[in-house]
Amino acid sequence: MEPNSVTPVSLNATQIETAVNVPSIARRRLKTFLIALLSVILLLVSLVMAFHAYIAWTLAKPHIDPLRSNPALAFGAAYQDIQFPSLNDSTLLNGWYIPAAQAAASKKTVVFSHGYGGNREEIWVPLYDLAQELHKQNYNVLMFDYGFVQPKESVTGGIRESQELLGAVKYAREQGAEQVFVWGFSMGAGTALQAALLSDDIDGMILDSTFILDPDTLYHNMKQVADLPRYPTLPLVYLFFPLINGVSLNQVPYNQVKETKYNIPIFFIHGEQDMKAPFEMAQELFRNQPANSGSQLWLLPNDSHELIYRAHPQTYLELTMGFLRGLSTPLSGQ
Repeated sequence: MEPNSVTPVSLNATQIETAVNVPSIARRRLKTFLIALLSVILLLVSLVMAFHAYIAWTLAKPHIDPLRSNPALAFGAAYQDIQFPSLNDSTLLNGWYIPAAQAAASKKTVVFSHGYGGNREEIWVPLYDLAQELHKQNYNVLMFDYGFVQPKESVTGGIRESQELLGAVKYAREQGAEQVFVWGFSMGAGTALQAALLSDDIDGMILDSTFILDPDTLYHNMKQVADLPRYPTLPLVYLFFPLINGVSLNQVPYNQVKETKYNIPIFFIHGEQDMKAPFEMAQELFRNQPANSGSQLWLLPNDSHELIYRAHPQTYLELTMGFLRGLSTPLSGQ
């Protein structure tokens, strides 16, 4: 054999056909793989979107317990079942109006603003105890349910709720109140701050465990339930929220609330162990109030969200009732 010669290789027909088909087989396998990969990606994206839509839905539709009692059963006070519209007539609200112990003489009314996931009883506070003390101190009391307590409605972070609170304030004025004070809890406190941006009919506020629905507090609360990344979790929840209830969380005026110097006295009450509404926000709000506004801050180092009254009932009542007395002007017949 000559050096560097190549021995011819003979291929039969089957081998030739196989060799020719190798590229097409590879292409089919690649195509199948890409389709499968795309299907997996689409499935994962769908699951992620559905999961965040569910988060937005649960935020908008919290579980609400039914009413357990009423003012007559809870502390023996006469009361009226009432209905009134929100200020912009978007919702019809239900509540109780409790005339003061000396109703003919009282021109002062306290409107309770309950928090997220609660109703007019706010049973974990409980509001009945505070209503009883106000009744004895000769204040009329208005307790009502925000619209989201009704099955057809949803939470809007104070956007619609502020109009509902102002509807309650208007109702109190129509009953003859010359002074109306709002006592808010958690998101109900944040709603009160939003309402005070829109009206001068509130003469003062007590705000316990103030929660304002801004991106930081929303993510702070979601992260306690599941260790989710801020992105894309927060943008996706903001995306789905208006699709569920018709309002965007971007409509919540949280920056305006934080920056406003209110022209009424506000008593901020907050616990430093609050895991739902960071106490630094209450500090910031208080520090932003004018020095001569009469506003106060009671910050407790060892207390948590909305449980301050339960931990310090006597001191709580002394401070809150003292604050209200300081706001009350001498009115005819009192």
